[in-house]
Amino acid sequence: MALRKFKKGSNMYEWVTHGHTHLGGECSHKCKYCYVDNPIGGRSPRYSGPVRLLEEELEVPYHAGKVIFIEHMNDLFAADVPDEFIKRIIAHTVVFPYNTYVFQTKNPQRMLHWQKFMPKECILGTTIETNREMDISEAPSPFFRYQAMKNVPKEFKRFLTIEPVLDFDVNEFAKWIGEINPDYINLGADSKNHNLPEPTVEKVMELVEVLHGLGVELREKSNLERLKQK
Repeated sequence: MALRKFKKGSNMYEWVTHGHTHLGGECSHKCKYCYVDNPIGGRSPRYSGPVRLLEEELEVPYHAGKVIFIEHMNDLFAADVPDEFIKRIIAHTVVFPYNTYVFQTKNPQRMLHWQKFMPKECILGTTIETNREMDISEAPSPFFRYQAMKNVPKEFKRFLTIEPVLDFDVNEFAKWIGEINPDYINLGADSKNHNLPEPTVEKVMELVEVLHGLGVELREKSNLERLKQK
């Protein structure tokens, strides 16, 4: 699969220009809202079965001037991804230093072990949908993601994604975010009608107000409009 260019208006972050995935198989986090699970056609065989390295993807040239989301169809730092796969994938990015690379994971503690090998221009992030414990994923809990992200070295830009935003406790969630001190936050809602426990729009707006007070840059996704129109 070639380097994927994201179109304007897609559900990907507007600030990301391209995505690339070296891993085949199914992500072991098994999030109930995973967008790789197509609700009509089902999961592609490419992203089904045990995790594996797609060797041909290591030959894809990145050239320069892009913002590339690495493993946008999987999670590079999931517990079942072998160290050798991670090493070779990161090495591929280092060959093309004149891009910015986005590494996002729901296992940021493991990501921290690899930060010293990463290219100079990269952005590290995680998804934290809520401060509450919810049975929606086999990934490390939101609490452990929060604890790990506090330890991202200052020389790296860091971001949080609150998408799909799930019901939360405003003060506790804002406390977590303030301690992580992200450069920016992506805020969005469920796009695929997964019947998730969502907050009221009033609660979302209260969190937004608190985050503005903390001086955090908030990047709202267009799918948040559905909550606002409830």
